[in-house]
Amino acid sequence: MQGLAVVLFPVVLMLFALFMERVENRLRKLLEPEEEVQQYLERASNAEVNELAKLGVPAAAAHPGRRRTRGDELDVAQAS
Repeated sequence: MQGLAVVLFPVVLMLFALFMERVENRLRKLLEPEEEVQQYLERASNAEVNELAKLGVPAAAAHPGRRRTRGDELDVAQAS
């Protein structure tokens, strides 16, 4: 009986590792920033990113008037 456990343990461990890899890949896809979010972060000023980080996404989205219009945008490199 103990010999069977010694043989099955590596097989079960390998199957568990493969299962966890699939779970990790699915989670990674869910957590990747969407293209829209990535574009916003690329063109947002440091102040906007700091406000987003401080308030969180729901609070920042509740105040859309604070965002600058497209003509008023600064380059992130100039803002820092």
